[in-house]
Amino acid sequence: MQIVIGSDHAGYHLKESVVDFLRELGHDLVDIGSFNPDPVDFPDIARSLCQKIRNGEGERGLLICGTGVGAVIAANKIKGIRAAVCHDVHSAHQAVEHDDVNVMCIGAQIVGAWLARDLVRSFLDARFVQDDDFIRRVEKLAQLEEEN
Repeated sequence: MQIVIGSDHAGYHLKESVVDFLRELGHDLVDIGSFNPDPVDFPDIARSLCQKIRNGEGERGLLICGTGVGAVIAANKIKGIRAAVCHDVHSAHQAVEHDDVNVMCIGAQIVGAWLARDLVRSFLDARFVQDDDFIRRVEKLAQLEEEN
């Protein structure tokens, strides 16, 4: 799978660990930074990552910041992006299965490298369930996006 990954400075070290894991799994990566622990603004990273998802340069995105909260707020401002903060394995797969989430946000100050690996694997292995209820709800999310 083509994955776009990015982090701010608070997520830099965890992102590097996740990048190594994704390569071990054989995924193609677009790493948009940050490339060191120097301060960077998470909205800029979220914008860059989400534009790549929207443009088809990646199937899914991973954003890592301190808590995942700032990243998910920023990502969900971008049309066509459905982002979720996931700090447990169930949410990581159900977000895709029920809500067709295309960007997962992780808090590096909340989860460690081992849990992050499990979250990433769960998120990437999941597929949107083609159930009428889930399809209708995701369509309603798109309508909300168009209204605002």
